[in-house]
Amino acid sequence: MKLELFARRLYFHKRTLCKMAFTESPAKASLCCEEGTEGAPSTYAMYEALKDSCQNNATYFQPNDTETAQRLYQGFMTMMDHVDTVWPLVDHVRKVAPLYDFDAASPGNGYRSFVSVVDSCVLHGLKISRQVCSARDSLLFRKAYFVREIESCGQLLASLGTCLHHLHTLLSWAPPGDLFPTEQHSPEQLFSQADTINQYCFYGRCLGFQFNPSMRGILKGISICMAGFSEAYYSHGNLISSVWTGGQYIIDPEMRARRIVNISQSASVEFCKAFWFLAESEIMKRVPSLMSSTVAVNKLITIPPEPITVYTTDGKETTVLPPTVHIGLQGLNVRLISVNKRMGMVDEGSSTLPPADGIIFHCHGGGFVAQSSKSHETYLRDWAAKLNVPILSVDYSLAPQAPFPRALEEVYYAYCWMMNNFKELGTTGKRIVFAGDSAGANLITGCTLKILSSGLRRPEGLFMAYAPLLVSFIPSPARLLCLMDPLLPFGFMMRCLKAYASPNTSTKGKEDKHKDPNTVSNATTPLDSNGFLKVSPSQEGVSEGPSSFEEVSPSDLAELQAHKSGSERRKSSDTTISAASLQSEHTATGITPPEDRSQQYVSDFLERYVLDSDTDSEGRRIPIIKPNNKALDDSHREAESEASSTLIGEPPLVDDPDHKDKRRIKTRISDAANSMMGAMSSKLAYITGSNTITRPIQDDLAVRSNLDALIARSPSDEFIFSVPRDPLLSPYWADEQLLTKFPPVRILTVHLDPCLDDCVMFAKKLKRLGNIVGIDVLEGLPHGFLNFSLMAKEANEGSKLCMERIKQLLDLESAPPSENDRL
Repeated sequence: MKLELFARRLYFHKRTLCKMAFTESPAKASLCCEEGTEGAPSTYAMYEALKDSCQNNATYFQPNDTETAQRLYQGFMTMMDHVDTVWPLVDHVRKVAPLYDFDAASPGNGYRSFVSVVDSCVLHGLKISRQVCSARDSLLFRKAYFVREIESCGQLLASLGTCLHHLHTLLSWAPPGDLFPTEQHSPEQLFSQADTINQYCFYGRCLGFQFNPSMRGILKGISICMAGFSEAYYSHGNLISSVWTGGQYIIDPEMRARRIVNISQSASVEFCKAFWFLAESEIMKRVPSLMSSTVAVNKLITIPPEPITVYTTDGKETTVLPPTVHIGLQGLNVRLISVNKRMGMVDEGSSTLPPADGIIFHCHGGGFVAQSSKSHETYLRDWAAKLNVPILSVDYSLAPQAPFPRALEEVYYAYCWMMNNFKELGTTGKRIVFAGDSAGANLITGCTLKILSSGLRRPEGLFMAYAPLLVSFIPSPARLLCLMDPLLPFGFMMRCLKAYASPNTSTKGKEDKHKDPNTVSNATTPLDSNGFLKVSPSQEGVSEGPSSFEEVSPSDLAELQAHKSGSERRKSSDTTISAASLQSEHTATGITPPEDRSQQYVSDFLERYVLDSDTDSEGRRIPIIKPNNKALDDSHREAESEASSTLIGEPPLVDDPDHKDKRRIKTRISDAANSMMGAMSSKLAYITGSNTITRPIQDDLAVRSNLDALIARSPSDEFIFSVPRDPLLSPYWADEQLLTKFPPVRILTVHLDPCLDDCVMFAKKLKRLGNIVGIDVLEGLPHGFLNFSLMAKEANEGSKLCMERIKQLLDLESAPPSENDRL
């Protein structure tokens, strides 16, 4: 009897410890459970606690005959069924997950990540269930709210169960220890093995449940901004409707989820670029200087497109030509950031501080299609201040205008230029460390391979943060995380990879035909004292005025220039572009000038939604729908009539031939709307500094329907493209002889990163070849967390760990001798 009592107390003690571990971190709880003698009982206690709580609530609401009470009863019973289904699946994955780690000191792989996600879901469900239990007797108990919460959590657990079925399929496709299948298996094969995954539940009420609490609010805010931005992007000028609908995403999680999923599946890569370039707005550009570390040097340097002479490690002279692929010869911008002015620095006057012995050569992330060194200043300033070495960050050209290998060639070219200009950069160049995050990490790794192949001096170390090292959607457990990632949704990831690695050459003519006329050529336009070109507000559709000019960096101009064909480029000696010149260009191309678009959009809106309709006896509008696209089926036509705004496609037409008695109303409404929208547009453009929104190409409009009417498709629809097996594109495929020559490598990634398996497998490969390599896997942070280092404590701590790893690679005293020293 005493022995039984002791065993029961021990069991509940372990159960309590497990709950405490889960409260702190589900990932830590999983590790704690694995270290136990049995493991499963203490982990199972959390799942049993959820079942007990659900049973308690189900018993309470079962006798109540009201609709909400019965929905609560059914929700809790369904949750219990999902727990019984998920437990054996996740338990098996939990047991085999340690076999796929880099080493025992660095636990982390896609299988562990999904175990952590499922555990977080269980903890989330337990929290909601206990809230119901404690508040259900109150007079102010919000039944309708908790109905939606419980049903959403049940859908979430069911979708994770489907993901676990996919993980079991992946386990059967690869031997223990390998995260990538050894044979050719397509994503279509994987998704055909189980039910379709419901992505909506990941972006609604449960959005961000798997991340640290400090990140959840940030991710929710970004998701709301994404949904709202899509309304403005695709509103066709209907600003009033887009603002109204965008505001609903704050209070309606289900509506936001539907919008985000459909954006992910249907929006073009140009939308991804436009949304991510919000970080380049005038307000966001000032954030680093206000909140981050102060630096003495922060400037853009333009490298002229000239041949560069460099020397190989054996003393041979070689000439490196400037990149010409895809967009021809162009100047390349690099940003120099230094906490101090040093002797010899270009255009920094006299300084007595000697050059630094090290320098960081940096490439920014952004999915190969967006962002720049400016948008990554939030952490680069801190790195420069804490490490006390200059940082040279490359503003490489972006896809889809400049796909592979343009960016890689520019990074290699910038490295060769740096080798000849150490003094001007304030360094002796004794130690060079490459650093990059996301797409930038891929580029510095590919650049290292190119350097080793060319026989040039290699860097003394590589630091990579959440790096995509296998640019192809080969199924792996971590890559399934993009189905629920708020920052890197599945569709965004696939379109970025496709735009960079496998561009559709057939669309080139279409892009030339439908180019955004609001582009600027900087061929002969002088720069101001800060190295920026001033652009007339007429380019943005803003009324002219002395304070309405916005500054555009040369890197932005290089990207804009890629959009223009040779026939469209024109020389101008003025610092502004006149409205007359824009008018003539738009007339020639058949595109409405931006300053006339607001009036045209309002007229179209009034014609189609307000005036061309019948009204009932109380004055309510009864629209008569006339489909405007023969390719749409009946269901899509019906959905279009119900949508308030469209992502793709023209608004539905309404048919009423009688306009005579409505002309006075039309004129008054049009004048008022024009005045209000003109003022709002001017102020909004001035405050945010946002770029002109480009409408979808007409050919795409014909084949796509209303965004909100789309039904969630299987993710496999996005995999219809192939990627060449090029080691410069996917360093994981690099020749082992080159990989053995790699300098010491430090990789930092996160448990919830879709690129986690890339990092783990690449680190394993280097380790097997005898290279010096280490990997850190952080918990609860998203892909791209460095950009939030000023907003979240955990992200800031992650940035500090990055600095520690870079410092280890830079340290002249304790660092191991490099290959260059031995040569």
